[in-house]
Amino acid sequence: MLKRLIQIALLPLLATLSGCNLVVMSPSGDIARQQADLIIVSTVLMLLIIVPVVFLTLYFAWHYRHANTTAKYDPEWHHSTRLEVVIWAAPLAIIVALGAITWISTHRLDPYRPLDRLDAERPVPAETRPLTVQVVALDWKWLFFYPEYGIATVNEMAAPVDRPITFEITSSSVMNSFYIPALAGQIYAMPGMQTKLHAVINKEGEFEGLSANYSGAGFSHMRFKFHGYTAEGFDGWIAKVKQQGTALNRDAYLKLEKPSEREPIRYFAAADKDLYSAILNMCAEPGKMCMNEMMHIDMMGGAGTESHENRAKLQYDNRRIGDAEGTNAATFPATGTPAKSDEQPHNEQGHGNHSMPDTNNGDADPAPAQINN
Repeated sequence: MLKRLIQIALLPLLATLSGCNLVVMSPSGDIARQQADLIIVSTVLMLLIIVPVVFLTLYFAWHYRHANTTAKYDPEWHHSTRLEVVIWAAPLAIIVALGAITWISTHRLDPYRPLDRLDAERPVPAETRPLTVQVVALDWKWLFFYPEYGIATVNEMAAPVDRPITFEITSSSVMNSFYIPALAGQIYAMPGMQTKLHAVINKEGEFEGLSANYSGAGFSHMRFKFHGYTAEGFDGWIAKVKQQGTALNRDAYLKLEKPSEREPIRYFAAADKDLYSAILNMCAEPGKMCMNEMMHIDMMGGAGTESHENRAKLQYDNRRIGDAEGTNAATFPATGTPAKSDEQPHNEQGHGNHSMPDTNNGDADPAPAQINN
């Protein structure tokens, strides 16, 4: 009778759990599998303390109840060496074990660490080349670049089974979080910064990706599809994107970047090869100086806000001229005025550094800067 009552009491709990998606504990990628094992091991270690404490609490309350006259009553008791050893030794041992597991797992599952295995039984073959996927978190959608294939997609990505994936992740506006539960743990996407994640999918299938960090009104619908394909299936997906997609240039990106919700899947058969770098350096808009160029100017000594603005304008103008003439180089001195065509660098290496005569106690004038787009 007691057993039947317990079964009846558990029915609501089982009904609730039946609707849960336990993908975190049953993933399809090796990194996520290792993370699931870490959760299990940590939980079991903590339960080694929690379960006995809960049991003994209930047992003491029942055994030393007022009605139990057979229980030993010792009001003068105040110390037990054996009890003290158990109380302190068991938690200490578990803390040491958790610390060791945490230290090892933190290094082994470092998202910046390239993979050395496909799963527990297979190392990564020496000739395997990782698939690079560049991820941009937009408001409120995901943009994926495949530089190896020259394509881009919105709210859908794919990867071959058992091929390592290197994610390069950034954001266009606010901080976000890139998360595919079946593949690996979440990692943040931040504007003007790049984070990395290495992972591998071991099973074919369609999996869900999402944003794990609140980023505004459209956050709850900021989801995408991740497909695990065989090598042939992945090639077919690439061919479909190239066949059905349009071109993604700067103008198309600036329209896509505008906030929107429930964005449908989009394919881009050709993507500007420098667009991801421009997004990362926050200079996708025409005429805007890139952060890496600004940092280079500052590193070389800088010349104030006016110089930065002049250099940004000159860089944009020279890029347009260079595109028309088939070249990408734009050279100008630190004063913010274009370099004259008849000016030649003083050193013969051609690195744009001007060797000045050793005057004024050996101090040399600052060299003009040369910036290549």
